[in-house]
Amino acid sequence: MRRREFITLVGATAAFTPIARAQQAGKPPTIGFFGPSTASAMSRWTAAFLQRLRELGWVDGRTIAIEYRWADGRTERYAEIAAELVRLKVDAIVTYGTPPSDAAKRATAVIPIVFAAAADPVGSGLVASLARPGGNITGLSLQQSDIAGKKLELLRETLSGLRRLGIMGNVGNPASVLEIAEVRAAASRLGLEFISLEIRRAEDIAPAIDAANGRAEALYVSTDPLIFSNIGRINTLALRARLPTIYNGREYIEAGGLMSYGPNYPDLFRRAADFIDKILRGAQPGDFPVEQPTKFDLVINLTTARALGLKIPPSLLARVDEVIE
Repeated sequence: MRRREFITLVGATAAFTPIARAQQAGKPPTIGFFGPSTASAMSRWTAAFLQRLRELGWVDGRTIAIEYRWADGRTERYAEIAAELVRLKVDAIVTYGTPPSDAAKRATAVIPIVFAAAADPVGSGLVASLARPGGNITGLSLQQSDIAGKKLELLRETLSGLRRLGIMGNVGNPASVLEIAEVRAAASRLGLEFISLEIRRAEDIAPAIDAANGRAEALYVSTDPLIFSNIGRINTLALRARLPTIYNGREYIEAGGLMSYGPNYPDLFRRAADFIDKILRGAQPGDFPVEQPTKFDLVINLTTARALGLKIPPSLLARVDEVIE
């Protein structure tokens, strides 16, 4: 092959982006939205993602198509959903959480994948490094293990006599296991006794909270799609057991939890839309550094506090980003 012909071929291949493929096929590019939780639970996050896409010129049903798939917190469906999106030949996949992102990565080494939130993407093997993720996947890291100590300090500020802590998490999720280990270490540093409440499926939730009744004075609940899909039930059971709860995001508190401190999830999904925009315009996901959260929120539910007979210290209320009543 002559040099000029080779250069022309390389240029044509480089230009053959997802959007170019879609245009050749006479249809808009397709995004596979892999929701590990439920449509209702993730509605605010999905709305933020769609709004940002519209701002960038991508309108569902006009300039793009979106295929939604929901696992409803059932981890056994992750591989099935990932495989289905690959069969549909979507142009990019967006998801949330480490296990769903891993399922998508295992299903394809070609289709670009963006995780809107994943804990320890390097340690879990999702990416080679935060600066240079490589391969076909990138996104935003939650840093949830880094803020475990901060959440325990906020909980102890709310409950001045706190001595015994229950730590609940899905031990089937490596990211949750990492977070739980960090919480245990932080609890030990603060002189707190703790009990581990391990779950793997929705049926384990009620027995776990029953086990904490009378043995713990508060409940730390780790971040996980299984937890998120069952958050209303968890909060009802925790309130019945008189257990103040602390979580990683506002949505958990809106559903009846006591307090949360963590990344603003709608903001993470807006930023995930920025990744998708660049990918649909021809960029390679492995070239984008994994980004960190920049917006963190402290949220307290005063209705839940009153139901538990708690008075939130004025010094803490003065620092709250949002109060839910």
